[in-house]
Amino acid sequence: MDTTLSRPADTYHPLYFLASLGAGGIAVTFFMYLMFWVPHPGRPVPIFEDISAAFATGSAPLQVAIIVAVLGIAAFAILNLALLGWNLTRYQAWKTTPAFKALKQGNGEAALLALPLALAMWVNAMFIVGLVFVPGLWSVVEYLFPVAMVVFAAIGGLALVQIGTYLRRILATPGGFDFVANNSFAQATPGFALAMIAVGLAAPAAMSTVPATVAISLILSSFFSVMAIVIVTVAVLTGFVSILQNGVSREASPTLMIVVPILTVMGILALRQSHGAHTTFQAHPVAIDTALFLAQILAAQIVFLLLGMLVMRAQGYLADQVFGAGTSPMSFALVCPVVALSVMLHFFINKGLVGAGMIDKFGLLYITLTGVALLTQFVSIGLATRLGLHHFLRGFPQSARV
Repeated sequence: MDTTLSRPADTYHPLYFLASLGAGGIAVTFFMYLMFWVPHPGRPVPIFEDISAAFATGSAPLQVAIIVAVLGIAAFAILNLALLGWNLTRYQAWKTTPAFKALKQGNGEAALLALPLALAMWVNAMFIVGLVFVPGLWSVVEYLFPVAMVVFAAIGGLALVQIGTYLRRILATPGGFDFVANNSFAQATPGFALAMIAVGLAAPAAMSTVPATVAISLILSSFFSVMAIVIVTVAVLTGFVSILQNGVSREASPTLMIVVPILTVMGILALRQSHGAHTTFQAHPVAIDTALFLAQILAAQIVFLLLGMLVMRAQGYLADQVFGAGTSPMSFALVCPVVALSVMLHFFINKGLVGAGMIDKFGLLYITLTGVALLTQFVSIGLATRLGLHHFLRGFPQSARV
């Protein structure tokens, strides 16, 4: 019997890009501290100078929050980059294997969209790193926006090529799509990738003061967001039909919660587009409408979270794949919904409730609700840490791998 030790991650699968995605998402949760607690007058986001001034003159709790945020962003941005680099290296080698060819012949081909999804998250995370750590960045930011849109458009082109290749096969080949094996929401992964690209393309709309840049940002982000909505809608509806007929695929049960991060990304996209339309084209949003919009997104997220937890508990998924010896890379899909819920809670509290005057900033209710967002963030960090150690550091006898 072969007892050579190997890590679960040594058996590569493109879903390991979700590990990089989760690390980038956690970096964003730390940026929420700076986004909503550090004053940044005249700018839609805090920059290095704002953070430095707040640390020098702010209260002790704010100083502690800034230290935690900066360290958290740095640590998880580095982890995001390291995991992305590891994935890209392994992915190139894996493309030459029979496993790659087999994946491209079935429904699992949708998992290949985890590549552009992770790339788009990396670019978003690197922009946050620039805001937080690079002095004087805002003085040249208008030159960076066109570059960023070109990069996101290139990632979008990669995603469209992959989606086109997949659709050509399943639509032109009889029996190219297995409806029985579609008993999850895994087919929404391409839509998630397009949504992540779209929210990146929407950033210049919220931050630029150049009308042409804002207009291009609005148009490009709208294009990719509409495509994302169509794909996710079709994937969820067809997935539900197969789930009702065949039950949920145990291995893919975390995908029942993929709608949660998609909703967070699309919600942020809508806020960015609204801000750009307001500051550049004199469209005036109503604060209470924003609050209700975010409340509705949060409600929908809770529905899908409860659905996913209900099914995973019934199937014993968490006991096996998170706390047990299970080795499915799909388990990294659990990190994204928790991260997304934390981020959406921050936006709902600050842009929604505080923005509409429903609660006072830093009042008792504000602190209580923010505590929920922070608790959710800590859960995501614990989950990502547990899965990372389990898949990337733990050795198993090869004969015992499952």
